[in-house]
Amino acid sequence: MNITIRETTSEDNETIYQVEKRAFGELDEADLTEKLLADSSAKPLLSLLAYDEDKAVGHILFTKAVIANQAQLSVMILGPLAVVPDYQKQGIGGLLIREGLRLLKAEQVELVFVLGHIDYYPKHGFKPALPMGFQAPYPVEKGKEDAWMVQALDSDFPIDQYAGTVRCCDAFMQPEYWRE
Repeated sequence: MNITIRETTSEDNETIYQVEKRAFGELDEADLTEKLLADSSAKPLLSLLAYDEDKAVGHILFTKAVIANQAQLSVMILGPLAVVPDYQKQGIGGLLIREGLRLLKAEQVELVFVLGHIDYYPKHGFKPALPMGFQAPYPVEKGKEDAWMVQALDSDFPIDQYAGTVRCCDAFMQPEYWRE
C-alpha cells in the first residue's frame, strides 16, 4: 500500500462525496462535506484526499472557526474525517490528521478543535476542551463531554490564557452536527 495525500480542488468534489458516502455508509457526512466546501464562511479551509495509487481512500476537512472575544486567534475545526471501509484501521486517518495539522501549523493556525471519538483523537494529540474553558458551538451531549477536544499546533502556545465559545462556519452551525 502506497498512500499519497494531496490538497483537493473543486474538481475533486464528486470524489470527496463518494469517499464520505462509502466511509460512513450514509449520506449525512457526504452532504455536510458538500455544504462545508461551498460555504464561504468556512474559508480558509483545508481539504485533503488520501490515495492508494489512483484510488481515493480517505478525506479530511478543516474549516475556519472563531472563539468569542478571541478574534485574533487562528482557529480551525476538523471534520469530517473519512476512510473507506476496506482501508480503515490501517493508519490512513492518522496520516490525514498529521498532514493536515502540519499544513495548518505552516499557515500559523494556532488551535484545532474536533468533536470526535474519545479513544481515537487523543492518540493524535487532542485533549478534552471543556476543562480548558472552550465551549462547543452547542452543548455536548451529557456523558460525551470529553469528545469535544482541542490541540494547540505550537507546543509553546499559551493555551491556558484563552477560553470561550467556539463558533464555526455557517454550514456547521446546526445543532444536529454537534452530537457525537
